[in-house]
This record gives sequence, C-alpha cells and structure tokens, in this order.
Amino acid sequence: MQDVPAWLSSIVWTDYRLAVLFTVILPLGLLIWATVQRAEAIQKLMLIYWRVASLLAITVYLLIGVLPIGFVSGWLARILIPISLWYWVDLNEEIRDSPADSLKLSLVSWRWAVSIYCVLGAIGQIPVLRCATLASQQILGDAQCRVWLDPPFLFREYLHSGVRPFVLGFFGILGLVIYVLYLGYFVFFRLGKRKRSAMEN
Repeated sequence: MQDVPAWLSSIVWTDYRLAVLFTVILPLGLLIWATVQRAEAIQKLMLIYWRVASLLAITVYLLIGVLPIGFVSGWLARILIPISLWYWVDLNEEIRDSPADSLKLSLVSWRWAVSIYCVLGAIGQIPVLRCATLASQQILGDAQCRVWLDPPFLFREYLHSGVRPFVLGFFGILGLVIYVLYLGYFVFFRLGKRKRSAMEN
C-alpha cells in the first residue's frame, strides 16, 4: 500500500472533526435548547434532522466493517441533510416569523453552516465514491480509500475495542436496511399526503 499524502490525511481528519461539531454537538445542543424553551417549530425541525442524520452514524459502522457501501451512504447523508433542513415550508415560515432571539439566531447560523459544509463535502467526496466499487481488501490496500477509514477505526478503539469489526459492520448493515425501509415508506406513502408540511400528523 502506498503512503497516504500528508495533505489528504489532514483533510480527512479535519472533515471528521467538522462533522462531529456541525452534525453532532451543535444540533444536539439546539435540540435540547429548543425543548427547554418549548420552541415547537425548531424542536420539530431538529427531530427531523436527527432522523435523517442518523445515516452518518450508520456510515461509521459500515466503514468500521470495511463495507464499500459506507462510502455511498456517507455521501448520500450529505445530500439528505440540507434537504431535510430546508424542505418544510411551514417550519421555514414559522421560524422566519418567530421573534428574534438567541435560539433563532443560533439555529439560522447553524443551518446555513451545516448546509454549506454538507454541500461542499458532497462535492469534495465525489472522487472518493470510486472506493464503493472496490472489494473490502482492495479498499484496505488503496491508500486514498484506506485513509477515510482511520477516523472510524479510532472511534471503534475508543468505544468498541472488544468488538470485532465485522460485528459492528453487521449492525451498520442492519441500521442501513431499517433506514432505507423507513425512508422508502416516508417518501412513497407519507410525503404525498403531507406535501411540504411537517407539522401535520
């Protein structure tokens, strides 16, 4: 296996650090904040976000198992997240018309920031999608693919050091199947009825 260029390794680790900040820490804080202040529209938007963004967590487990589909799921997550944050007309209107306060400012700032991060990341990772066409052993032998596995492998060492990678990969596949089934059900059976209204049951 060829050595990984220092600049590529730096980009990968920077990307994962930004992902933790923009897709985990900040949205978790916003959800808790909105719940405490009983800001229904923001709370609803954040719950929708977490359902969609769970694909990122699934991706981590797929990559721990060195499953090629993990490269596709991670890329799709970056597409679905901005859509989930901007698609709902009623939530957008309610948030726009709500009184200006620190929670609203924080939400708007984060929504723009995470959307830009996801779009740029999706564009930047287009070349990485070729890794999804390789077998697991080929991925491990390809420096430009293998480097994207380093952060998930470190995550495993911290939280699942006693669990074999293929077991975590299995849970990733299971999570992906459930995610796809739920997404398919929502798109084909619920989205048509709700159209772009998120507040309807």
